[in-house]
Amino acid sequence: MPTPLSNPLSFTRRATLRAGIGLLALPATGLASAAAAPPPPDLWPNASPVPGGIARLSLGPAPTRPVAHAGEVPLLVLGDVIEWTALVGIALAAKPGDASILVQSAEGGGQRKVAYRVAPKQYTEQRLKVAPGTVDLSPADTLRYERERAHLQTVMATFSEPLPQSLSLRMQVPVPGRRSSSFGLRRVFNGQARSPHSGMDIAAATGTPVLAPLPGRVIDTGDYFFNGNTVWLDHGGGLLSMYCHLSAVDVKPGDLLTTGVRLGAVGATGRATGPHLHWGVMLSRAMVDPALFLAA
Repeated sequence: MPTPLSNPLSFTRRATLRAGIGLLALPATGLASAAAAPPPPDLWPNASPVPGGIARLSLGPAPTRPVAHAGEVPLLVLGDVIEWTALVGIALAAKPGDASILVQSAEGGGQRKVAYRVAPKQYTEQRLKVAPGTVDLSPADTLRYERERAHLQTVMATFSEPLPQSLSLRMQVPVPGRRSSSFGLRRVFNGQARSPHSGMDIAAATGTPVLAPLPGRVIDTGDYFFNGNTVWLDHGGGLLSMYCHLSAVDVKPGDLLTTGVRLGAVGATGRATGPHLHWGVMLSRAMVDPALFLAA
């Protein structure tokens, strides 16, 4: 259910405004071709203002890109002088109800609040049997996990210059295969409830190439207790992606990747019951459903 402020008609308005601007510049003989202009492109990611989803909030026109925050977290703002849009990643732990962001005028004006509403969503539950040592951690494994978590907090806080002003962030699937576990599943390991599944699992054979779904910069690689061999990409503006349980890592921090470039290979490292890719997408420091960036 769309929020009042994530209005899909705003992009129809964008197309109308652009068409009007074009008509002013055309001679009379060009009116027919202008009227047959193609519709605006599909929008990615899809709006889904639920826990684990994304809110698309219209910020209206402005001569330069506005600055927006959700609390202390900077937000990805895309668009152009006709229409700017803030993309807000909503944490799986978010409670349904009213929410808002703050927008700073690019011209030095004051802040304004843009409100939206988080709708409820019920995710399913999955029960798994794994080696006891990966659920009840030893003191040494606990220390390792705490060190890794502190490091990853710095990785997940990355915020670089937003991508070029584009309306679409449509991603390619990083590896072909069956989606063996969907985003948001409540995981129960050996009878013990854990955090919901924060990514998409894609089953594939060990060694299957894993490809970058969007242009990005490698910001972290490592072998982690739970995630195994992992690669993190920064796509700009607080949009990050992670690739876990890899059997091979073919990139290093600082590498710039284009869409479709190999970054590693499917494996079963870390806590995994078989070879697969765990693919996570983070927006404004919240893990969100990767399916919202895919065409199907």
